[in-house]
Amino acid sequence: MGQGDGEMSDREKETQKNDNKAQSEAFEKEQKDIDEMEDLKKQLEEKEQELAECKDKMLRLAAELDNFKKRIDREKAEYMKYALESFAKELLPFLDNLERAVQSAKESKDIDALIEGLDLTLSGYLKTLEKFGLKTFAAEGQRFDPTFHEALTVEEDHTVDENTVIKELLRGYTLHERVLRPALVVVSKKPEQSGSQESGQNESNA
Repeated sequence: MGQGDGEMSDREKETQKNDNKAQSEAFEKEQKDIDEMEDLKKQLEEKEQELAECKDKMLRLAAELDNFKKRIDREKAEYMKYALESFAKELLPFLDNLERAVQSAKESKDIDALIEGLDLTLSGYLKTLEKFGLKTFAAEGQRFDPTFHEALTVEEDHTVDENTVIKELLRGYTLHERVLRPALVVVSKKPEQSGSQESGQNESNA
């Protein structure tokens, strides 16, 4: 009986040993799970911090972009306000010349001198406009082009080809190679010949 008690004791010891081992493994597993959870929690906190930093950076960039757009709008408005300043300054001498020419004509009654002064002023004025990209172009004698010409009327003319500009009523201008105003023109067409043809037919029928 004592031997049996000894054998039971050994089995109990083995069972106890296995239980302790299982408990140890369970503890280790639980500790490992806890460590993994702590690690995940730490990673989550880091990502949340990165997200907060990104959000803060995005808000700063949005504010900077808004300020940049406002500055551009202010500069654009300022530029548009004073863009013609240099152009206007260039035109002032011609206004002065016109005023002097009119005053001189009133005092001397010299029409020829007035016309000469106006011609010089107009010539200088056109040269100044060319400095800023505003140019006139020839229309008379050119083939009608709706891009550059606006036909007011058509007239019969046997001396030129049909659809030729035979008269310029209002000068056209381009600004930096783009048509600012088309020339107002009169365009040629072939003379009507129906009358002579009808008379010729009547004579042959007679």
